[in-house]
Amino acid sequence: MMMLQEVGNTALNNALLGAGIGAGVAVIGAGIGIGLIGRGATEGMARQPDLAGNIQTAALILAAFVEGVALFAIVVAVLIWTKV
Repeated sequence: MMMLQEVGNTALNNALLGAGIGAGVAVIGAGIGIGLIGRGATEGMARQPDLAGNIQTAALILAAFVEGVALFAIVVAVLIWTKV
């Protein structure tokens, strides 16, 4: 029979595991997203060099959005970690 303290430790461990997995998935997702943006921008600039400036600007803005979402996910994971 589990003691009440053991149940509390299990919940704490599960919360910390969830926060760690969430932060890891956010970072992996951001890396994949920024890589795909870079690949698409490079291909676009290779096909139409005269639009390279516009493509580069759009890619930079999109990369900032992806990084912002990843940062938000990491902040949520840290909040879970500190509240537990």
